[in-house]
Amino acid sequence: MKLHSLPKTTITPKKRLGLGYGSGKGGHTSSRGQKGQKSRNHVRLSFTGSSWVWFKRLPFMRGKSRFNSFAKKTSLITLEMLNSFKDGSVIKADSFEVKNPKIVATGKLAKKLTVQIPATAAAIKAIEKAGGVYSVQTA
Repeated sequence: MKLHSLPKTTITPKKRLGLGYGSGKGGHTSSRGQKGQKSRNHVRLSFTGSSWVWFKRLPFMRGKSRFNSFAKKTSLITLEMLNSFKDGSVIKADSFEVKNPKIVATGKLAKKLTVQIPATAAAIKAIEKAGGVYSVQTA
């Protein structure tokens, strides 16, 4: 073992702003300038300098459909996508990386699957015609 092959053991500590002269970045103003709000405490990101903030100046969403943006969005899954699973596997909502999946009857199903996801009436018929089982657990 040689001195030049030893690992480095010293770690430079983080500078603690404004905590005295011995903190590494201390002293009178601690790199914050002279006076003002930003030198004393934190200013929130939405602060514009007035009481009437910019997002209150935006127009209201009007009409009957103003709450549609808050509704749960369903992700449609076709029967063709179900063909990628192995024959005889159980398909749950966890099988997909989407929220609120729903199966629609687009394409043909060629595998016997056990489906536990909400589906349309035509999709249920196609699943049972292919020899699969459709059962949705209500919790």
